[in-house]
Amino acid sequence: MYKTIFNKRSSFKFTHFSNKGYSLFSCLGKEVIVGTLSVASLTNARANSISNDVAKIDTSFYKNGKEVVLDEVNVTGSRAPLTRSQQTRMVTVLSREDIQAAPVQSVNDLLKYAVGVDVRQRGPIGAQTDISLRGGNDEQITILLNGINICDPQTGHNAFDFPVDISEIERIEILEGPAARVYGTSSLLGAINIVTRTPSKSSISAHVEGGSYGYASAGARANIAKGNWNNSFSTNYTRSDGYTRSKNGNLNTDFDGLKAFYQGNYNDNDIVVKWHAGMSTKGFGSNTFYSAYSDEQYERILKTYTAIQAENRYGKIHMRPSIYWNRTMDKWELFRDNADAYPFNYHRTDVYGVNLNGYFDWIAGRTAIGAELRNEDIVSTNLGEILSEPRHIHGTDVDYTHGLSRTNIQFVLEHNILLKRFTLSAGLVAVKNSWAEMNMKVYPSIDASYNITDNWKVYASYNTSLRMPSFTDLYYNSKGYNANKELKPEELAATEIGVKYHSQAVNASVSGYYNHMKNLIDWIVDKNADTQTLTTTNFGVINSVGVEANMDINLLRLITGQRIFKKLNIAYAYAYQDQKKYEGIVSQYVLEYLRNKFVANLQMNIWKQLNLGINYRLQNRNGSYVVSQNPTTKEYTYAKYSTYGIVDARLSWDMPKYSLYINGNNLFSKDYRDFGRLRQPGCWIIAGASINMNI
Repeated sequence: MYKTIFNKRSSFKFTHFSNKGYSLFSCLGKEVIVGTLSVASLTNARANSISNDVAKIDTSFYKNGKEVVLDEVNVTGSRAPLTRSQQTRMVTVLSREDIQAAPVQSVNDLLKYAVGVDVRQRGPIGAQTDISLRGGNDEQITILLNGINICDPQTGHNAFDFPVDISEIERIEILEGPAARVYGTSSLLGAINIVTRTPSKSSISAHVEGGSYGYASAGARANIAKGNWNNSFSTNYTRSDGYTRSKNGNLNTDFDGLKAFYQGNYNDNDIVVKWHAGMSTKGFGSNTFYSAYSDEQYERILKTYTAIQAENRYGKIHMRPSIYWNRTMDKWELFRDNADAYPFNYHRTDVYGVNLNGYFDWIAGRTAIGAELRNEDIVSTNLGEILSEPRHIHGTDVDYTHGLSRTNIQFVLEHNILLKRFTLSAGLVAVKNSWAEMNMKVYPSIDASYNITDNWKVYASYNTSLRMPSFTDLYYNSKGYNANKELKPEELAATEIGVKYHSQAVNASVSGYYNHMKNLIDWIVDKNADTQTLTTTNFGVINSVGVEANMDINLLRLITGQRIFKKLNIAYAYAYQDQKKYEGIVSQYVLEYLRNKFVANLQMNIWKQLNLGINYRLQNRNGSYVVSQNPTTKEYTYAKYSTYGIVDARLSWDMPKYSLYINGNNLFSKDYRDFGRLRQPGCWIIAGASINMNI
């Protein structure tokens, strides 16, 4: 029997929980007043792995002998909102608790601990990182900020330039496998959605950090919540001297970046409206990121983001319109201290989008419909077709001489059959792109899951998708690079099966997938060719298979009577591609994939508020890269990527209103490379402090 607490609000007395896939405190936007609950109830009452959107389901409790229905929130594994218990796809969620416990300084670093994610770092602390899923590359996933597509059609290299500091992120949702029906056709191998937090009470917070290689960072946030309105503003500045020098002795992996982000929302019983505006600017020494001809390259990028979204909470049909505009301005120099030695590359990309999504429930289940119009426009000094009238670049004596504009239209239809233990989600997306006069094509998908018991679930899916070439794929011609503007879109059909287990102490899953890919795009070179010019091409058919396994163990529950070891996570991913017919080809992306990845994380409470987290990851990559060139014979020497293991740790003193911490990355100074010859930093130590107060 539960003890009831009374106050001037209406109190609920919980006398019975219905057996309907229930997770009480996952309900966002609901304040539920209860009395004394058991430790078992509180342990499972975490708002992790959830999304902002609310979907009504048959979750209930009893008040005065009558059943009362609450809202359980959904995760984004389908077009229509479904709860986590109803999902038929593999959705990995890095919660705020995971983010706060990780020894990281950027989203890029955090994703290294997700076993299905391949993080190919070129520069540290988020300078530049290529991120992909399941053996793909950085162009083949959709990146979203609060559900808004922020992918850059120029290139995927800078896709993770978020305008928010990692301390302001509520959670990260990772949907693996083709996600065209959910997020659009750019999600060839999956999607990553970054969800920012909006505290329910007015508050302020700040943090400051400093450490190795001249690293320094400071940020602050203010949130004002009043009635139905909530407004939040945050900013952050980060810099580092870098960890390597060029042949001339200059620092060439230095970094400085500024982020600013404003978000607001209005929320009442009838409607929810959300909006955001953000800016991210950074400059970094780009070493030999793009070309081996210079190790003094430099790049500066400015990105701006704006969006507004809404959803009605009444009526039989729920509508979700949104509109957004993202702009990227990119300047790259081959020789940062000798501008006249090689022309600058200037690019400006504007992306405008309008979405209209809706869903409704009826006797046969839940049906969702959607439509999107997205325009991608670029003006550049070398990407695109020659402009009839050049456009002047403000603040310079240079003009944009090239450009291209293309429009993507897509329509989505999805239907979900929701039974007590069985969920079937099927649909299709129809796509037409104005580039290359592409005809409308249809890509179907179907997902199904069955709860064998309250603890065991099996699922299977078949999904298809495509990806349009980036502007760089199509048009980047320079010394050592030869683009092909006749490229075809990439296409993929994927089959996946898996099983999940859930209990109070253990959460585990195992899945296997088969990807049938064709027309994959890459920059390649033949080892035996006279010239080593990288050329973009469409590969033929490539098939890949993979296995992923993950286990989360609540050590406090599994080993009762101890309070030191809190949580253990271990995970492993394996991928294999059939590449026999491409022997002798050096590939920058397609044939270079992460074959084996193992991650482990142990969270401990050492003493009182003193916590320690230890992270380990072991990686083995398929592929090779150029090490050197013989000046006499002009022959190149190649090396295969080596297997490496990295240990990171975080020691923190965590109080409700403040935290003191020390992060250590690559504690044993392992010499390793994620991309080509680019050596990554050795041991990196950072100390910091943060405060958070309600006002």
